[in-house]
Amino acid sequence: MSHLSVARPLVELCVEGVDGAIAAEAGGADRVELCASLLEGGITPGIGVVARTLDRLSIPVHVIVRPRGGDFHYSEEEFAAMGEELRALARMGVPGAVIGCLLPEGVIDEDRMARLVEAAGPMSVTCHRAFDMTRDPEEAVEALIRVGVARVLTSGQRDSAAEGLPILRRTIAAAGDRLVVMVCGGLDETNIARIASETGAAEFHFSAPSTGPSAMVYRNPHVGMGGTALSREYELTVTDPEAVARTIAALRGA
Repeated sequence: MSHLSVARPLVELCVEGVDGAIAAEAGGADRVELCASLLEGGITPGIGVVARTLDRLSIPVHVIVRPRGGDFHYSEEEFAAMGEELRALARMGVPGAVIGCLLPEGVIDEDRMARLVEAAGPMSVTCHRAFDMTRDPEEAVEALIRVGVARVLTSGQRDSAAEGLPILRRTIAAAGDRLVVMVCGGLDETNIARIASETGAAEFHFSAPSTGPSAMVYRNPHVGMGGTALSREYELTVTDPEAVARTIAALRGA
């Protein structure tokens, strides 16, 4: 078992919407990944949400560009839309984008990824957990380096970083100083320090969700939007700034 340390690991919060981004910064995050629909693993947020978040935050905002939930093998139209979104985000001055494309065989789609990195222009590009759906982590690392992404987000190809520790170590060793490996997957104040010690990763990514009731007084008992359960219709999931702060303190030994 290795026990490594990084002087001051960077913390990125995965957030949904402007309010989540504001809460993440209040809790001490260094950067946010801005998404919509975290129930689907995160999809591209609306342009107004991006603009408002850039206006309200002083920390960097990286925006996911993912046209839908599900797998990471996209149609020609979906791929074209991703390119348009990246170019629009670059024009807005967004500092980073989060993308991922795979081929059906479970490998990085290098052609499409290279074209998206080009479309991103000056933005720093992260490959999201599409990486975790690849057949071989070392093979995927080399592909991502070839296409020019800056970092990869991974839980070690398992549901949680704790379960994925062996593959996280392999991935970090393969990447060396050529690609930043940002660790995610079930991280919170109870385990993040141990995961940091055992991987030596420089960047960590988590969400800190808290569920509360809707402010709606009138509640139609006969319909749920989009087929959701009626109980979900009147629940809100928000970022908890206190949980963010506790997890960051645990990571940094404060």
